[in-house]
Amino acid sequence: MTERRLPVRLRTIAFAAIGLSVFSTLMVYQLTRYWEKPQPITDLAALNGTYWVMWAIFTPIIMRLAVRFRFDRGRWPGALAIHIPALLVFVSLHLAIMQLVRRTIVGWDRFRYGYWTSLRMDFIQYLDWEMVTYWAIAALALAAVYYRESQERAIRTARLETRLVESQLQTLQRQLQPHFLFNTLHAISTLMHRDVEAADRMLSRLSELLRLTLNKVGQQDVPLSEEIDFLAKYLQIEQTRFQDRLTVRFDVEAEALDGLVPRMLLQPLVENAIKHGIAPQPGPGEIAIVAHRDGAHLLLEVRDNGVGLSQDSLTALQSGIGLSTTRARLQHLFGRDYQFEFHRQPRGLTVRVVIPWRSAEPSVDLKPASVA
Repeated sequence: MTERRLPVRLRTIAFAAIGLSVFSTLMVYQLTRYWEKPQPITDLAALNGTYWVMWAIFTPIIMRLAVRFRFDRGRWPGALAIHIPALLVFVSLHLAIMQLVRRTIVGWDRFRYGYWTSLRMDFIQYLDWEMVTYWAIAALALAAVYYRESQERAIRTARLETRLVESQLQTLQRQLQPHFLFNTLHAISTLMHRDVEAADRMLSRLSELLRLTLNKVGQQDVPLSEEIDFLAKYLQIEQTRFQDRLTVRFDVEAEALDGLVPRMLLQPLVENAIKHGIAPQPGPGEIAIVAHRDGAHLLLEVRDNGVGLSQDSLTALQSGIGLSTTRARLQHLFGRDYQFEFHRQPRGLTVRVVIPWRSAEPSVDLKPASVA
């Protein structure tokens, strides 16, 4: 906040002065009703109005002084050197004007003492209350400044934290993408020694996947429909390798397709199911991708009926790049409000992910791409 900008609007100062003038006038008027000769309310309004209006006129200057010369650590001696003379000037000017207004209303001949003598007496009698008013205005200005600065710091901190989380998520995403790419290229390299045409088809489908990936650079969340479409294209590559040994089944609720999910959430789960479940067994295997909305959460599962994993193998698998990166992304995005669980089955493994439900725009095509 710049020093030229008042921490309180002039309109607010004016309204406060009017309100205090009316309140003081009414209070004094009620008091004078107990006197033998109560003062006219017009005279009381003039006196109390002058009192508060004068302080309202002084307020912008006092506030600027309070903001410019603040009582921060190490600066209070200099601030006192400015505020004490300013206080004496404003108090003297205020009392002088009030003495003039009082004499004008009552009559100069009605006062026992002369103007300057009465002013000195007022200074001694009312200095404490006048000081309280000055310091109250200065304190109000500083409180408004400190509050605004704290709000600005909170906004800056929130923005920095958001940028930090986004940067961390992008770093995790960049770790995941090369991991996926290298594994796919390795599969193509292996396939080229026994089926060049199949390897060529894999390269063509990989180029489509890379195009999809590059089009979404920096985007953390996508509708589940897009994630399923991406996954289906990836599975087309894997089916080129495994042919009839790999069957894929999608059990996706139509409503769930409109939920937002972290981009490339399912691909590493399916990749591990193929690598550690389907590939080691000699016969055919099946992978099922399940998704449905469960109230305020979206439930996702990747199941395989492969060879399964021992507890030690499962522990080692979870520390790998793909799954550890997935867990870290979920932690960044949802804190503790997520589940990422592995359940060993009599045959195969089930990976269960539960995240908060967040709705995206309704998808047009509710059917995932074919993997046949």
